[in-house]
Amino acid sequence: MRLLIQIIAIAMLTTLAAGSAGGQEANYSREGADTCLSCHEDEVTLALFRGAHAVPTDPNGPFGHGQLQCEACHGPGGDHAARVRRGQERPPITVRFGADSATSVEMQNDACLGCHTPDMGFGWHGNDHDMNEVACADCHTSHAASDPVLATATQPEVCFDCHQQQRTQMLKPYAHPVRQGKMDCSGCHSPHGATSEWQFARQTLNQTCFDCHAEKRGPYLWEHAPVAEDCGNCHDPHGSNYPGMLSMRGPMLCQSCHSQEGHPSVPASSDGLPSGTPSGFMLGQNCMNCHSQVHGSNHPSGSRLMR
Repeated sequence: MRLLIQIIAIAMLTTLAAGSAGGQEANYSREGADTCLSCHEDEVTLALFRGAHAVPTDPNGPFGHGQLQCEACHGPGGDHAARVRRGQERPPITVRFGADSATSVEMQNDACLGCHTPDMGFGWHGNDHDMNEVACADCHTSHAASDPVLATATQPEVCFDCHQQQRTQMLKPYAHPVRQGKMDCSGCHSPHGATSEWQFARQTLNQTCFDCHAEKRGPYLWEHAPVAEDCGNCHDPHGSNYPGMLSMRGPMLCQSCHSQEGHPSVPASSDGLPSGTPSGFMLGQNCMNCHSQVHGSNHPSGSRLMR
């Protein structure tokens, strides 16, 4: 099946090349990769041979027996490799990858999807990356022994090239262990597309969080409504200045929903000054000193989330 997909991709690239040449038949080089390496014998090009794309024993790979080698991805290169007269501009290769390429993003991605369609799933078309014309080569490095975006320790730096705000949040004192190389972005997000908001790895934010924080899942006899609704009501998942990655320090966070009526406490008025009558029950000025089971309780007397 993968071989059939690759053959279709090669045929598609051949058709595109013919169209760009005014209907003429696509012209492949005579010696394949040897033709390319006669000019492109640089470190970036040679790194290809340390990775998965240049394995000669892989029948489905570009360098497998009978395959088109470099031209399996870059398209017909016969015109590009031919001799040109002095002062004459060399014709460009059919498909050139990278941010500075004149090749359209659609054509770049079609070259990759010829083999990698099964890896993409159904969510790519119409997702945020697709709509913003992100090319596969913007994230993936094919000319490398190991693609940085596929490794947990190096993937976040690739994502942070575009997601600068998330990089800043990850530098805050309380954050997931992304900077330590113990967690990557794709642990929570599906970069190739999903039907959920923000391309979560699961259908909702809570389900994504529960992959690691299963003890918070419940069900509970006494539920805390904002917890069951959305973890993001109280937590900043990319990083926070407050313990537990809370969006505000307690009890300000609690008072954003809970009135002081019947249980006066110290912090938060609209002008930022203390309001109400200080309560002797507010030890350490934090609701969670007493209401410790904020995610929910199964205790028969836990209706106030205190046990």
